[in-house]
Amino acid sequence: MNLLKLYNLLFMLVFVVVFNSCDSKEINSVEDQNFNKDWLFQKEAPEEAKNIVFDDAGWRKLNLPHDWAIEGPFDKKYNARTGGLPVHGIAWYRKHFTVDNKFSQKQISIEFDGAMNNAKVWLNGEYVGERPYGYIGFELDLTKYIKFGEDNVIAVQLSPEDLAARWYSGAGIYRNVRLKMNNSVHIPQYGTYITTPKVTSKSAEVSIETKIKNAGTSVSKAQLQTSVLNAEGVVVVEKSSEITVNSKSEEKINVSLSVENPNLWGIKNPVLYTAISKVVVDNKVVDEYETKFGIRTIEFDKDKGFLLNGNAVELNGVCMHHDQGPLGTAINFRAKQRQMQIMQSMGVNALRTSHNPPSPEILKACDELGIVVIVEAFDEWKIGKVKNGYNKFFDKWHERDLRDMIKRDRNHPSVIMWSIGNEILEQSKKDGWKITKVLNDICHDEDITRPTTVGFNYYPAPFTNKLAYEVDIVGMNYWPENYKEILEANPDMILYGSETSSLTSSRGVYHLPIEFTERHSTNHVSSYDAIVGPPWAYAPDVEFDAQEKEPRSLGEFMWTGFDYIGEPTPYGGRDNSTHGYWNDDWPSRSSYFAPVDLCGFPKDRYYLYQSQWTTEPMVHVLPHWNWEGKEGETIPVYSYTNCEEVELFVNGKSFGKKVKGKDFTMIPAEYHEFDKGMYKSKYRLSWNVPYQPGSIKVVAYNKGKEIVTKEIKTAGKPAKISLVADRSEIDADGNDLSFITVKIEDKDGNMCPLSDNLVNFDIQGEGVLAAVGNGDQTSLKSFQASNRNAFNGMCLLVVKSTENSGSISIKANSKGLEGSNISITTK
Repeated sequence: MNLLKLYNLLFMLVFVVVFNSCDSKEINSVEDQNFNKDWLFQKEAPEEAKNIVFDDAGWRKLNLPHDWAIEGPFDKKYNARTGGLPVHGIAWYRKHFTVDNKFSQKQISIEFDGAMNNAKVWLNGEYVGERPYGYIGFELDLTKYIKFGEDNVIAVQLSPEDLAARWYSGAGIYRNVRLKMNNSVHIPQYGTYITTPKVTSKSAEVSIETKIKNAGTSVSKAQLQTSVLNAEGVVVVEKSSEITVNSKSEEKINVSLSVENPNLWGIKNPVLYTAISKVVVDNKVVDEYETKFGIRTIEFDKDKGFLLNGNAVELNGVCMHHDQGPLGTAINFRAKQRQMQIMQSMGVNALRTSHNPPSPEILKACDELGIVVIVEAFDEWKIGKVKNGYNKFFDKWHERDLRDMIKRDRNHPSVIMWSIGNEILEQSKKDGWKITKVLNDICHDEDITRPTTVGFNYYPAPFTNKLAYEVDIVGMNYWPENYKEILEANPDMILYGSETSSLTSSRGVYHLPIEFTERHSTNHVSSYDAIVGPPWAYAPDVEFDAQEKEPRSLGEFMWTGFDYIGEPTPYGGRDNSTHGYWNDDWPSRSSYFAPVDLCGFPKDRYYLYQSQWTTEPMVHVLPHWNWEGKEGETIPVYSYTNCEEVELFVNGKSFGKKVKGKDFTMIPAEYHEFDKGMYKSKYRLSWNVPYQPGSIKVVAYNKGKEIVTKEIKTAGKPAKISLVADRSEIDADGNDLSFITVKIEDKDGNMCPLSDNLVNFDIQGEGVLAAVGNGDQTSLKSFQASNRNAFNGMCLLVVKSTENSGSISIKANSKGLEGSNISITTK
């Protein structure tokens, strides 16, 4: 090799090292610290708990996230509308911690993903800040209050009020907390904004706006190195930029990168990229910031509907409250992931976060699963629905809460719309459009890529009072018969069903005869899924038909995907605008609205939606076939399928074929758009069968060919317990969960559909009991007990890992039954 070639080679090596390898630079940044462990908790503690010198030796020790209300007890003195649980009161959290002297030049802050609610924070007896809205994350600067190298005490007071929510809100520091130790020059909270303005199959423009903060006292010159990594962690493009940031100020820098042959994020291909933003000052990496994002395009067209990457997608959506059933509201990623996986198996491709900003965890789950999301901000504006709701804070906090929500969530590819309100009472006011415009403009100011929406329910008020014309896309709650009328009057409008159906039922409960019974002596609702409950509610069949008739609608978001704690419609004796208590039908304390119960067990309605929203051949039959004492009496049998026709066999004898869309089922119906009577459904097939013990079997056909079957047998006496874990291996991180379905079976393995046996659990090894449940909306037993009665043959055990790898041994026993055991591995 000659000397010139050697010089050239050395030059290229030096250039590559200097330009590309921040890894060769001194790393002077500190990762955000998980701040969930080793808190102290006490309800009704005195105000002095904010002080650094305070005797907290007797306080309860726990880790966050924590929901004190889910611990109970259930009591009629609490409001059944919020679950009959203690969601209000004053409680304190304290944490002792030390920050090493070596971090004395850092900027120290604490970030809460949410605290329910009216949070006030002190550090070492000094008041730091507050945030009343429990659903929004917030960050507080602790720097000037920190005692480096000494004991520090952070104290958080929460004071959720009675009559502050229309559903179960939970109570406590129920989302994750982090301690941040930044250098003077760093990327602050919500510091990146990523858009993909130009996307083709060959290349995508990725625009990354990065905010850099200089908390120091002198001007700083920095280098921002931005890298984009694909799903395999390989850098596909990177760029360096120079920036000067004055002292005590922030600057934004825009970087545009081109990703070749992009892998587009979509419902069937939820591929994520990662942006790594490194800030370098004086050849030191002073901050590193990671942002997950997806490359995709969204468009809304009045004729074509919702377009994702140019392809039309009908929104098969659900509304969801934020609780996790027996686990309460203490956020857990696996619990959220499981919820959305169950929804996805029903055919769901969209979520509306009713009626508040969601947790980061559920958006992460939707990003990874390929479920699009409407993120909703408020259930109230200035006019309250409940005495102590968000209306108390709206004037002071609405702008900051809305901006923070958008800045936090706008990099999620799953998010497709911002909802600024749900059923807000300003619809009935002539000047309500003014607030609508203010909120709409805030959304557009923070994010230029997504449209705004509202869920309107007082038709035609939002059109008469012009609120509907101040948002980009109109959501209608419970007006399926009026979609065509609205669109004909507003030909350029884009519309969808933002909240639909509100039918109610209880898993495994069947009341005969099928009739207009609003309430039943059992405090349950029949799973034959005829109309029961509020005047705005209607069968899913009505919405299916409305969506078919009006293809310009984007789709629907049915109420709700999962049952939730609180709001036990049709029980409680109240409607949705009542401020008071809902305890008239105690012990009803949880909702009946969903096709999936509080534990995640499908009701029959789950299969009705699946028959419309999925293409993998399926067939379902109901009811159970244990009707002792009704031999010879007529039992209605229903079947749901996405195949062409179904044949019913009873004890091997055919009762004939029925063709979907041709053979109709008459169901009782009453709704504010049509009078009480019978609704002719083309989505259900039915037969009237004289009962005899044995079995019912349905066979589904396409083009005359047998495709799929389902059979239900008459069960004998309860004989044994069956345990089935959703996952037999979980992470040993102290947070991961295994959901174990518990069934009561006869000696032949048939589930006993009427059994209510008490099952006792024993857990040994590297796991602890997280919760128990059974989906019974009237049960007042603790979600945290070591036993649970089956409800219509089933209950649930949730086990949480420790931080040690090994195994978890679970035994289940019940008097008179053969016990069962199962083992879960933790790694």
